[in-house]
Amino acid sequence: MTSGYFQSSGSEHLNWRDALIIGVAAIICAATYLMTAKFTAGVGYPLDDAWIHQTYAINLAEYGEWSFRPGLRSAGSTSPLWSILLSLGYKVNIPHLLWTNLLGVILLILVAYLIESAARTFSQDYRPSVPWVGIYSVFFWQFSWAAFSGMETILHILILTLALILMIARSTSWVILGLLTGLSVWIRPDGITLVAPAILCMLSNDDHLHDKAGDLVKYFVGMGALFLPYLIFNLYLEGSPWPNTFYAKQAEYISWQAEPLIERTGLVLLQYFAGSNLILIPGAVLWLYQKAKERSLPWLIVAIWLTGFVGIYTLRLPPYQHGRYLMPAMPIFVLFGLLGLIHFFKSTIFGKRHWFIQTLWITSLAITEILFILLGARAYSRDVAVIESEMVKTAKWAEANLPEDALIAAHDIGALGYFDDHELLDMAGLVSPEVIPFIRDETRLADYLNDRGADYLIAFPDFYPRLTKDLEKVYTSDSSFAPMFSQENMTIFRWPSVK
Repeated sequence: MTSGYFQSSGSEHLNWRDALIIGVAAIICAATYLMTAKFTAGVGYPLDDAWIHQTYAINLAEYGEWSFRPGLRSAGSTSPLWSILLSLGYKVNIPHLLWTNLLGVILLILVAYLIESAARTFSQDYRPSVPWVGIYSVFFWQFSWAAFSGMETILHILILTLALILMIARSTSWVILGLLTGLSVWIRPDGITLVAPAILCMLSNDDHLHDKAGDLVKYFVGMGALFLPYLIFNLYLEGSPWPNTFYAKQAEYISWQAEPLIERTGLVLLQYFAGSNLILIPGAVLWLYQKAKERSLPWLIVAIWLTGFVGIYTLRLPPYQHGRYLMPAMPIFVLFGLLGLIHFFKSTIFGKRHWFIQTLWITSLAITEILFILLGARAYSRDVAVIESEMVKTAKWAEANLPEDALIAAHDIGALGYFDDHELLDMAGLVSPEVIPFIRDETRLADYLNDRGADYLIAFPDFYPRLTKDLEKVYTSDSSFAPMFSQENMTIFRWPSVK
């Protein structure tokens, strides 16, 4: 029987064999993604933002300073902790692609191990001979994509999921949870959302009011130990408590915020449930229904956090880049869904037809998972191909061919920052925060470029149709990958400003 395989006798705790199986699965996953990218256009990163982290990392390692351009400190890195981790590779002279993807593999293993361990902790019915929950988590395509994206996403997934699982289990001190909350903000600002479920879980326990007050103090002491230095760090760099990206992204996508809420919600949910998440919906509903019957408040509080996290991004930012900002809210949903599935194995809700529904469900989940391993690797390789053939190729051409004293304006500065040494004007506002108030106003951007004496503009023409109209083209990437996504090629324009 299917249920016999998935619930065969095994240990309540993971052992070295389980860890080894999960590790091998992660290596196979890495090979699948990276080799697919290699045979498409070469190994690289699927986002230009990954090159921003690499630029901060190499400058930190070589010059001991927090800067995008040596000598000019800036708060353009959303994830200081991730940039610091990347800098360690430069310190010991490990090639950045090797070091970054090695970090990705390690973090992917830890995420899968955490979810596998949580499944064994929260379900007495899950005692497998093979850690299939962990294997499923390794190959869950959003986690795999995040692990090899060169971004902080997989680290954020790990820390948020760990904190939420500890809240549910009530198995750690409030100081530790506070430290995890403070640490999460060093990875991404939205880690601050952990405060709400932590306080609610604290208030929902059976302790006396005096003890709850003490727990609250412990939590904020732990959180403050890391959160206050983060605020001071940003204030020192740019004079604001949050990194420039926090303000720039919201300003850039203000048009999204004007779209009808129902349309935004539909697009976000479509991205969130792309893949096997859709098959897990019944399991998540079943599990949370069971926990509601048991009046197990921590589970419901975490479910509310998940809804709120997705809701915040629905209101503020579009689910682009495969919904990477939504990915940190996926592991806890995966855990809900898989625990519901395991619970379903032991039930007899559908009587004699139960075995059929059970087999259909697990077969659908397996087929969808396998299909999206292939589709995920394909999407990843194409993302890498676009960045390599557009941003990286253009940055290298600019470094080799444009005058040394040229002032370049660009929206995508990651690869330019890493491969090109020209002075830059960042039209996305990450390292030029003065742009943020008019980030999507092409008329004011034109005035800004004129005032600053820009010599060249590097952009996708369709992103700035008015700015690039009638400008002289100096270089076009002519890549075949961007047009596959109905996007024009990256182009270098001569900017006709008068100095």
